[in-house]
Amino acid sequence: MLRGIHPLLGPELLHALRTMGHGDEIVIADANFPASTLGCPVIRADGVKAEPLVEAILTHMPLDTFAPASAFRMAMVETPEEVPPICASFQTIIDRLAGPFVVAPLERFAFYERSRKAAYVVATGELQLYANLILKKGVVTPSEFEPGW
Repeated sequence: MLRGIHPLLGPELLHALRTMGHGDEIVIADANFPASTLGCPVIRADGVKAEPLVEAILTHMPLDTFAPASAFRMAMVETPEEVPPICASFQTIIDRLAGPFVVAPLERFAFYERSRKAAYVVATGELQLYANLILKKGVVTPSEFEPGW
């Protein structure tokens, strides 16, 4: 255990977040997402639900303020204008921890295509449908570093 690190961030995920740079993207994927066939590294978070994992990640990772959008959700196939409850929850978590970012919808296959370019995919055990989110990493400013090192 370490102080100040969210307990859901295991060594592999913590390493991934630390190695990502400004503009890199990470996918938080539900249990039905085809994580292993996209080509990017997959981090398993079986048994972990998506909402607490998004909260854990955003506790430490800033979102990109230079991009037009820094958070993306998969749009529902038959009703793309509808926001699934899990995605509304993602929006609430982002509002609370990252600031005023809108979770932009992406058509299903556009979401898969963007996911292929992600630095990592985190495969959760989330069973709610459409519980897929892409987050674009921002920068940590010098004022955000804790003194003492």
